[in-house]
Amino acid sequence: MSNVLELKDIKRSFEQGGQKLEILRGVNLSIERGEIVALLGPSGCGKTTLLQIAGLLENPTSGDIIINGQKVASGADKLRTDLRRTQIGFVYQSHHLLPDFIAAENLLLPQYIANTNKAEASHRAVKLLESVGLEKRADHYPSQLSGGEQQRVAIARALVNRPALLLADEPTGNLDPQTAEGVFQVMLQTIRSLKIGALVVTHNEELARRMDRILQLKNGLV
Repeated sequence: MSNVLELKDIKRSFEQGGQKLEILRGVNLSIERGEIVALLGPSGCGKTTLLQIAGLLENPTSGDIIINGQKVASGADKLRTDLRRTQIGFVYQSHHLLPDFIAAENLLLPQYIANTNKAEASHRAVKLLESVGLEKRADHYPSQLSGGEQQRVAIARALVNRPALLLADEPTGNLDPQTAEGVFQVMLQTIRSLKIGALVVTHNEELARRMDRILQLKNGLV
C-alpha cells in the first residue's frame, strides 16, 4: 500500500519573550491509504500544530512533508493550496458549516471551487449524505440539524472532493457520549469504504483503540 502522508523530521519552534519554545522536535510518521491512525497526547503538547502542518495550513520550522507521493516545499503556496483543495479533507471539533446554506449546498460549494461539474457534484453530494445517513436531511439548514447531524454533514463535506488524506481534530469532542459514538462509527465506516488515509486527534482512548494504530505525541516526538 502507498503512503498518503509522510512527515520527516518535522520541527516547529516559536519565539516567546526572547526564548525559543520547541513544540515539535523531529516528528516522523507515515500513513498508508486506507489506514486510520489515532494521535494521542496531553493538552498543549502540539497535536493541533502537527495536524496543521500535515494539512499544509502551517509551515514547519524544518522537515519534509509528502502528500500522496508529492513533496511539498514550505514556500510553494500554489502547490499547497492545490493539495489542500484536492488531496486533503479536514474535520474540526466544531462543524463550521455555512449557516445560510442547506446541507446539500454545504457539500456542493467545495466541489464547485474544485471545478467539479454540477451533475457530478450533485451525485457525490447525494451519495455521501446517504453514506452518513442524512439523505432525508439534505434540504435542512445547519440550525435545523442536531449536533450529531451537523458533524456528520461536516464529515461528508470533508470527503466530497475525494481526498487521499483526512485530518480530524477532536471530531466528536463537542458531542455527548452517545452521539459521539454514532458519529465516530459513521466516520470510520465512510473512511474505510473510500480507502482514505486518516489522522485523527483525540483524547478518547476508547475510540483510539478502535482505529488501526495509535501514536503518542510526547515531548515533541511521536
